Amino acid sequence: MRLTTKGRYAVTALVDLALHAQHGPVSLADISKRQEISLSYLEQLFSKLRKSDLVQSVRGPGGGYKLNRPESEVYVADIIDAVNETIDATNCGGSGNCQDGDMCITHHMWADLSARIHSFLSEISLASLIAQSRDRANKTAKEDTSLDVLHLSSVN
Repeated sequence: MRLTTKGRYAVTALVDLALHAQHGPVSLADISKRQEISLSYLEQLFSKLRKSDLVQSVRGPGGGYKLNRPESEVYVADIIDAVNETIDATNCGGSGNCQDGDMCITHHMWADLSARIHSFLSEISLASLIAQSRDRANKTAKEDTSLDVLHLSSVN
């Protein structure tokens, strides 16, 4: 079981969108450059995200995309579901025919794991991911400043 690039890229793109939304709609070209995701792939993902009502497009000069609801109300599971990504730990794709057309003896355990992962991702909002991203950026900036001060003091 693994999450494919479709789900990962969709989550990454929406975190980027939310991080840069304070200046207005965000273009897919800008997300593409910052995140190194193909523009055509982003267009496909955002078509699905728009149909799921997670984002809305703004046309015209300065257009792009913006979230359709507050960051605190958009969850990772919503994003993954919107791009038709499945989180399935079963060997049979959840159909219950894993062993010669019958359900294997561990099917329910794997199905429960899939449900728990989805539940876990349903608790992680864009707002919390943005806060983590900003905390890491601030920590890195402080560490860089500390290293600069140490470097300057060793030069003198």
